[in-house]
Amino acid sequence: MYKQLAKSLIFYLISALGISLTIKANIGVSSFNALNVAVSDVTQIKVGTVTTGINFFFLSMCVFLDKQRTIKKYVLMIMSLICFGNVVNIILYSILANVHITIYPLQILTFILGTIIGGIGTGRVLYYGTLKFPIETLCQLLEAKTKLSFSFYRYSIDVVSVILSLGLSFYYHLPLYVREGTIISLFLLSSVIHWANSNFQKH
Repeated sequence: MYKQLAKSLIFYLISALGISLTIKANIGVSSFNALNVAVSDVTQIKVGTVTTGINFFFLSMCVFLDKQRTIKKYVLMIMSLICFGNVVNIILYSILANVHITIYPLQILTFILGTIIGGIGTGRVLYYGTLKFPIETLCQLLEAKTKLSFSFYRYSIDVVSVILSLGLSFYYHLPLYVREGTIISLFLLSSVIHWANSNFQKH
């Protein structure tokens, strides 16, 4: 149990590394992260901290809807979210603080690398099933309580995230975070997650 938990946490943090690289590439980010980065720019709060905070919002909704909730389950989620946000902050604001990627092909490659790393981390976490992602957990709970599918709720969150990110960018005259990286992520991320999850199951 503890060995599996340790592996899950490692891959959870690998996912954070991947997300950090996609942000550093500066060609746009995935739908949900586009909102996180925009909110970070508006509030001047670090991206990792914003990501943790917004995930806590989804986590609170999970607690409200989950009739089979356990203290252990949600304490693990809280701890992993805090670690996740801290890793993102350390990578972006310390390790890679002075790294500026300005060559466009290199930006694309960095984004793709980050997406692959993040997807592998997420896929392995889903395989172990020990740690949960609040958004996916919420969508599963909503699916169980309504006639609408998991995919409907998950894509709805992505759409709302994109709309809010664009709204913040236009209202506060921020850079656009919904760009080509968002499109790449849309097609690549889910495929890598599926591959990492299913490939690991075979072994």
